Amino acid sequence: MHAIIKTGGKQYRVSNGKKLKIERISANIGEKISFKEVLSVGNDCDIKIGSPIVKDSCVEATVLHHGRFKKIKIFKMRRRKHNQLHMGHRQNYTEIRIDYIL
Repeated sequence: MHAIIKTGGKQYRVSNGKKLKIERISANIGEKISFKEVLSVGNDCDIKIGSPIVKDSCVEATVLHHGRFKKIKIFKMRRRKHNQLHMGHRQNYTEIRIDYIL
């Protein structure tokens, strides 16, 4: 059984027991959360596709921990001007484990 959920402006394909890192959400560690925006749900032979979401379906998950991704280095340079810009960015994430799909 798998589903496609939408959270944080991105779409993820999830299945039972899968761990994934999503955009930071405000939930405590160990807390159960549910995703109501399910775009598709089913198994290999029977698939329901929503328009835009599937009614009466949700995905339950458990928050494992919060963290930050590796640093992304940003370098901008204007040629022949001796103008260089060095920046970096670390995005926050929440790691979750999918418990079950309804």
